[in-house]
This record gives sequence, C-alpha cells and structure tokens, in this order.
Amino acid sequence: MKKVADMTAYSVPCVYDSIQMKGMPACPLEISVPGSKSITNRALLLATLAGGVSTLRGALFSDDSRHFLKCVQDLGFEAEADERDRLITVRGLGGTVPLSRASLYVGSAGTAARFLTAFLGLSEGVYYMDASEQMRRRPMAPLLHSLKELGCEILYDTDAKEEHFPFTLRGHGFRKEQISINIDSSSQFLSSLLIASCLCEKDFTTHIEGTHGMAYIEMTLKMMEQFGVCVQKLSGSAFLTRAGQHYRALDYRIEPDVSAACYFYAMSPLLNLPVRVSHVHFDSLQGDVAFIRLLEKMGCEAVDTPQGILLEPPADGIFRGITADMSACSDQAITLAAIAPFADCPTTITGIGHIRFQESDRIAAITAELSKMGIRCEAQKDSIKIHPGTPGPSIVETYDDHRMAMGFSLTGLRSPGIVIDDPGCCCKTFEDYFDVLEDVIKCF
Repeated sequence: MKKVADMTAYSVPCVYDSIQMKGMPACPLEISVPGSKSITNRALLLATLAGGVSTLRGALFSDDSRHFLKCVQDLGFEAEADERDRLITVRGLGGTVPLSRASLYVGSAGTAARFLTAFLGLSEGVYYMDASEQMRRRPMAPLLHSLKELGCEILYDTDAKEEHFPFTLRGHGFRKEQISINIDSSSQFLSSLLIASCLCEKDFTTHIEGTHGMAYIEMTLKMMEQFGVCVQKLSGSAFLTRAGQHYRALDYRIEPDVSAACYFYAMSPLLNLPVRVSHVHFDSLQGDVAFIRLLEKMGCEAVDTPQGILLEPPADGIFRGITADMSACSDQAITLAAIAPFADCPTTITGIGHIRFQESDRIAAITAELSKMGIRCEAQKDSIKIHPGTPGPSIVETYDDHRMAMGFSLTGLRSPGIVIDDPGCCCKTFEDYFDVLEDVIKCF
C-alpha cells in the first residue's frame, strides 16, 4: 500500500459526524508517537561531545535527525543507527573533532544548523556548511555575530547572502570568556552556545537579549546536567559555565515527542473524545506539554496516569475560545489555530512573532489558509486572532512546513473537503504521521 507521505495530496476524511452519532467511546483513544526531535538532536550532539560510547534509545528517525547524524559521521565520529530498534550509538571524543576539515550539509534541520555551527565555530578547524533552500532563508545572523566576536572567521560564498548559509567556518577556539546573544528569532542560538560553552578553558559567561523559547533553554540545561555539565543562572539574563567540566557518555532514554502528541491531544476537544498518548507526562523536558494546559483552559480535563496523560473532552461537548500566550509552546500555534474555528468564541494566540522566521512565515500561512476556508483572522506582528466559523472546502498549501500539514489535517477531521497539499513534508520530523492518522481514523 502506498504511504500517504508518498502522495502529492491527502484528502482528510471528515469523521466528526460519525463519531457524534456513536457517542463518546467507553475507552480512550490510545496513541504512541516517535521520540522527541528536540531531545534526539540535543542528545546526539551531547554524545558527540562526551568521552566514550553513548547509546541513545527511542531516538527519532526523520529527515532532520538523519541530516544531523550524517553530519556527525562526516566529521569522522564513529556513529551508527539502528532504525528498527530506534537506537543510535556514538563514540564521543571529549570535545575533539576527528577531522580538522570537512564539508557538511544540514538540510532543513534548524538544530543541526545552529548546534553544529556553534560547536565547529568554537573548535579548531575549517568547516564548510551548507543547507537546503528553506534553511538558507532562516535566521543565522545573531549566532554568526557571536562566533565572530569569539574568534571564528566566517567566509561566505561569493553568490551567497551574507549571514546565511552557505559559509565556511575557520575556528580558533575561544578568544573571549563571555558573549552576548540575541534570541528573539530563535532560542537555538543560546542552546548551541551553552552546549559548547564547557569547551572553553576558562569560566565562560553567556549573556542573552530577549526571552523567546525559554522552555527549550530549560530542556538544554537539564540535558547538559544529565550528561555531566552544570550551568549556573546568574542574576539578570546571564549563564555561567565553570571551567573544567566534561560531558560523560550515557545510556540515554529519549522521551516521546510531545510536539507530535499534541496533534492527537487536540482531537479530544475537536472530536469530543478521550485521548491518551503513551508515556507523555507533565514532568516532560519538553515545553510543548504546556499545550495540554491550554486545552484544559478550553474545557478539557487532564489526568496524568502511569500510562500517560489522559485528556477528557469538555463535559458539555463545547470547547472555549481563549487568549493564549504560546511563547513556551510556539510549535503548537498552528495546532491551536487549526481547531480554533470550532470554539465558541474567538481565540487569540500571542507571543509568536518569531514563528514568522521558521520553516515558513507561520503567521502569514495560518492567516492565508484559514481565510481560504472562509474563517476570519486578524494578524498582528506577533499575534493572531481567529474567529469561530465553519471552514469550507480548501486545498491547504503547506509551504514545505511539516507543522502546517499536520496541524491543518485536524481541521479536515471535522469539516469536509480539506485536502493537504504535499503531505510528504512531514518527513522532516514525523514521517509516518498521516499513516498513524489513517490508523486512528479506522478506529472510528
């Protein structure tokens, strides 16, 4: 059978009416999702920087993680993957890069692009870095500015846009003991510098401008500590990494991807179903668990059970429109926007200005696609207001953005005639999403 991801378009089955006719099921919809992309890619870099062999269990295999793994291998590290058992093994060299010269291609993987650029820019060697057309358009300037201040030479291709991929890094280690980084457009800039900071031979201080994505920074700090390096938060907006710390190799279990789980949790209010995703808990390292709290504000009830968080739909079958600051879980802005037309009053999503600079201009994309369905939207620089309505038939353009494809598939579960263009773009993070969705639909 042809996988959905191989199709050029996917017509989403509208299942809402048949589910309502049957009534609420006695048992919850039980879902399993792959490992976290954010944790997989952080763990991969931390294992590369550690001394000895690390085993990463429950790893995500997607376009992004495969690009990251290939880059690690192209740098000369011993790294092997067993996709069937979701295992990655890496022999780290304690911060040393095996090859002093290499050419790397990061694809569209933001974590690979930012994390490897910081690591290699602060190492000794010459490294050519290239990326997909999509990643070539995404912000890199704040990180590249900081690396130049720290002593890295950066040479751009003659036909390339300055401060964007492709470029060559000539690293000379750390020439300073402190740096400032602006994270308004991506928290990955700070995460990348923090992870590499312990390679400095002296105490190193990282100052930040902006507050975007602090949930991802907390994930980075917790994972660094798990691998053996502690960072101290100073008063104000600064982080201190004491010299002499080293990452240690680990046998490391990767959490399920909460970002992926949220699409299924959103089905609870949308379709009036109880939903549980295996092994997703509120003590997760991942900031997107905050999205479940937003669904509670919309009328759902969440209980953290030993098997995973169980989300019950609103008791009266009606979910509320809310005002939500999604700065801590901005990857789910599209998810909330996709179900917002079915709420009982307008939904306003704030704190998301930076999502204009992700795989697509997501605020513009949300507005365009909902407007095509006849849904009134009001977009501002860093927010969007979505009014209730009945979405009409539409072909959803995905803009080569995996979250547009997955998020707007939810709209089609309740409104007929929704077609997702290019469902294969989900391969970036969750290549089997639509096949899993098909299995879920069969349950109805």
